[in-house]
This record gives sequence, C-alpha cells and structure tokens, in this order.
Amino acid sequence: MDFRAYIQNVLIIFYIILAVPADVTQNNKRVCVIGAGIAGLSLARYMKEDKIDFTVLEATRYVGGTWRYDPRVGTDENGLMLHTSMYKHLRTNLPKPTMELRGFPLPDDLPSFPSWKNYYEYLQRYAKYFDLEKYIQFLHNVVKVTREGNVWKVKHEHVITGKIYEDEYDFVIVGTGHFTKPNMPNIPGEEKFKGTVIHSHDYREPEPYTGRRVLIVGAGPSGMDIGLDIAEVSQTLVHSQHSKVNFQTPFPPHYFKKPDIKEFNETGAIFVDGTFEEIDDVIYCTGFEYYYPFLDETSGLSLHPRSVVPLYRYMVNIHQPTLVIMGLVVRACLVIALDAQARYVAALVKGNFTLPPEEVMMQEWQRRADVIRSKGLPMSHIHMLAEKEDQYYAELSEESGIERVPPVMFKIRAVDTEAKLESLYTYRNYVYTVIDDHTFTRHLEYQPRNSTLDP
Repeated sequence: MDFRAYIQNVLIIFYIILAVPADVTQNNKRVCVIGAGIAGLSLARYMKEDKIDFTVLEATRYVGGTWRYDPRVGTDENGLMLHTSMYKHLRTNLPKPTMELRGFPLPDDLPSFPSWKNYYEYLQRYAKYFDLEKYIQFLHNVVKVTREGNVWKVKHEHVITGKIYEDEYDFVIVGTGHFTKPNMPNIPGEEKFKGTVIHSHDYREPEPYTGRRVLIVGAGPSGMDIGLDIAEVSQTLVHSQHSKVNFQTPFPPHYFKKPDIKEFNETGAIFVDGTFEEIDDVIYCTGFEYYYPFLDETSGLSLHPRSVVPLYRYMVNIHQPTLVIMGLVVRACLVIALDAQARYVAALVKGNFTLPPEEVMMQEWQRRADVIRSKGLPMSHIHMLAEKEDQYYAELSEESGIERVPPVMFKIRAVDTEAKLESLYTYRNYVYTVIDDHTFTRHLEYQPRNSTLDP
C-alpha cells in the first residue's frame, strides 16, 4: 500500500469515528429492563453511563412506580392492576440519607422524612436530570419472558392499541418490585362479615373511617402506620397482631391490641383468646406476594408467593444468570440497596467482572437456605438482610468493583429502628446528618404530635 492510500484509509477511519454518536453503545449485549420505578430508573442511569444497549418497558405513562399516588383502587384507565400503595398521609419510614439515590441528594428544605409527594417529585427530577425517559417505552406491558436458546424473548403489549411486540435480549432485568399483589389471609367466616374488608394496598385516606370501629390486621410498617393514621379519626382501633416487637409507643385510649383472629361473624371478629369485638371495617396489612406472571418455567426459578429461589447475591438467577430480579431484599435501606444492585448489574452486563460457576453460586445460596431451615424459619427469610445489610454491600463491591455503600447507612437504619421502638409518633422528628462514611449526627427537630398526618 502506498503512502497516499494509507493516509486515505486513516482519514476514512477518523471520519467514521467522528460520525459515531457520543452515546453509542460499547457493549453488544442487549438488555431489557422491566419497570420504571426506583430499580428501573437507577439501572437505566448506570447503563446509560456505561453505554450499554438497553430498553425500559413500563406499563403505565409514568416513572416512579409505587411512589406515584393514585386515589383510585383496583385497576387504572387501561384495565391494568394499579401498582401504587401510596396513601394520602404517607411519609417515608426511613430518613433522608437512606432514601437518596447515589450522587443525587434530596433537597435540603425537605423534612427529614419526606412525604410521598416530595419523594415522587424527587424521582421525576432524577429521570429528567439523567435524561432517562428517552430510553423508556411507556404503556408497554410485559406479558411473557421466555428463554429460547441463548436469548430471552420478551413479549410486550401496547396497552392502548393492543398491539403485541416480541424482541430478543441477552439480559432481562426485572425491576417491578413486590408491592403489587396483596397477600390476603384466609380467615374463617369472612364471607359472613357485613362490614367492609380491604387490603392496605387499597387504603388511601382515613376520612371514610371517621367515628367507626376499625380492625387492623398485621404489625409490619404499614400496619403500624395506617393504624395510627386511622386512630386519629376512628371511634375504636382494634389491632390484631402477633409481633414480638416491643413497641413502647403511648397508643391512644381507644386503641386495643388483640391476638390473631379465630373467625369472623356478621358483626365482628372472635380472637384466639376467646374475646369478641364489634367491627365496622377491616384493613389487612398483611404484606404482599412475590408476583411475576410473565416468567415461565424456562426462567429456571421456583416462584412462590413468599419466595423466589435460587438467587445469588439476592438477585441473580443462579440457573439462568442473565435474568436478574432487583429489589427482593427486606429489612434493609431499600433505596440504597437498589442503587447498589443497579451498579452491580451494570458492571456485570458491561463485563467488568465474571460471576462464579453455577455450582459455586448454588453452594452460597444453599448455605443461607440451610441456616434458615435449621432455625425453623419460613423460606421467605431467604430475602432478609437485617443485620447482614452492611456485609452485603461489602460483598457486592468486593466482587464487582463498584463503589462501596458507606457503612454509615446501615448505622443510621439501626438507630432509626430503635427510635421506632421508642415511639411511632416521634421517630420522624429526628434529623440525621452524615458526617463521613462511618459517622453521622442526629438531633431532634420539634414537630407536633400528629405530624404523621402532615401531607
């Protein structure tokens, strides 16, 4: 090749490079992200930064997932199940530092425990700031995910036109959460009860319960928070629960703690201790089922209402590791965990690290499962982090090379948990300020006793 031809070839290559858009992918793996809530948005941000080829499929018109309040219950205008469980007076039950997505702080002027409205607007700003909406196909409901050969076939329906699409992907990341399908208890006699019965998923505001006798079932975060919300207006608040947590909250005089329900009759509930209470309304605060109707047997997962197994690092499908389900961890700073999982998944897709062989991942999962069984606990505990939360973040970083979640986040959650035990009326009065990766300060900010009801 003569010198002139060589120069021409170099110039051609140079012009080709200049013609390539700045955000063109550097990875030929195609990724499907299901859902545009916190999981989907955080993952979209990091995959965009890593120039990965991805598409987010979102069944609604909105980003933000469950954080978007909707006064309706049941189904939306397109006949799809409403995902949101937000209610009018909801505020976060974790303080601001543990609710922030990495590098995108919540505004300083917001209260320490923001309202759902504050937080939903924060997620909208996040999507806009990182210019994520152009990667989202709104109103596309995923109906089937199937493994065929070396690809995932994702079938999705446009919820307005009804048109069906099917695309092939190398990775599928499920970010739809697990707060959509209510876990409804099967209590004898419920069909005889003449009052109203709903799940907390459909609770929106306390006003309809003014002057009424209300039974709350369950003592998880929603049971305690909704119970106190309704106690402000109800004639009686009966709380059926078997939690061993020692709440020291000074409950109002018309609050009555009861054990599990034995059965219902036409006008109320009979409890296992033999007592009876006249009831007008029942609200089940009994949690949610894991619900992924678009996954079939080709996923290689065992899908149960209370567990999804087997998963490596609480998210990677061991039998088909190009399928990841984000956000299944419980007893953790969920927003912090989702952000860390998103960075881990982006690093995995980009090829920054390699997963262990299937048998090694299975051994790690089996060890955790064996501990749970040896303690006589239900398999739902396979998703629980609790005191292992900080260790989990360290392991994600050590394996993938992502920046470690600062240990201070776990420390804040631990102190906040103690504050909840002291009083569910006052724990949101504390302001937490991060000093460095290991330390924080906390001070009490005066608020009125009924501050949980401030929108």
